Amino acid sequence: MAVWVNGERSQTETVSVHDAGFVRGDGCFEAVRSYAGQPFAVAEHLERLQRSAEALGLDLPELEKITVWIDEAAAVAGDGIVRIIATRGGPDPDVAPPVVIVMTEPLPPKHTALALLPMRAPWHPAGRRWELAGAKTLSYGPNVNASRVARSRGFDDAVLLSDDEILLEGPTFTIGWVVEGVVETPSLDLFILDSITRRYVIDHDAVEGRFGLSRLAAASEVFAMSTLKEVMPVVRVGDLHFERGPISGGLAAGFRVNLIEAGFAVDPQR
Repeated sequence: MAVWVNGERSQTETVSVHDAGFVRGDGCFEAVRSYAGQPFAVAEHLERLQRSAEALGLDLPELEKITVWIDEAAAVAGDGIVRIIATRGGPDPDVAPPVVIVMTEPLPPKHTALALLPMRAPWHPAGRRWELAGAKTLSYGPNVNASRVARSRGFDDAVLLSDDEILLEGPTFTIGWVVEGVVETPSLDLFILDSITRRYVIDHDAVEGRFGLSRLAAASEVFAMSTLKEVMPVVRVGDLHFERGPISGGLAAGFRVNLIEAGFAVDPQR
């Protein structure tokens, strides 16, 4: 792991324990995939980071500076992850300057498919507008716990539902499915995360809307989308089982082809 704090390479890989991001979760973050040292979709990730920071009232350095830091980190990461964390600073966040941390992480073990446990998520906006709806903040504790509970029950991860069982998203990914050959996915007006991978994968023929969990009973395929997962088949949601299908498989292959055509060196094993 390599760490930069406000653009300076850190030898200690530490931040102050008084930092507001650590003490109060007061900050936002992004995770960028690095392919052979080349970061993917940096502009889109930084645009989303800026929106999250504005929702928090958090001033960021110039995005051009953060871009340089990401490029430096990606060169170290190789095939890996570059995580960008912006916090209010500390110990007095009212007077301390913001802190931007850029660090590298190895890729996690690769899944070939996912089994998801449906879970109600009362903390999710689920269409209710508020100041931080749709922002990618550091306050990810409920999402992390949902994943933990799902794994304790024999699943790989969770899929989050509103109180009235409207499909939302995974704790760290968005979802889609196929009904009668048509791709469907939850609408962004539910204030799910505006997934960058989804932008590259889902085309104008997809149907976005508010779908109940029962909609998956009509689905022939289900898949997850995220920076780390790219496009990954889902073979189980609760008691429902699915096959790996040609449409989601085609979306996954198409995403990889677009990466290669854009000049990214893609490891076929990852």
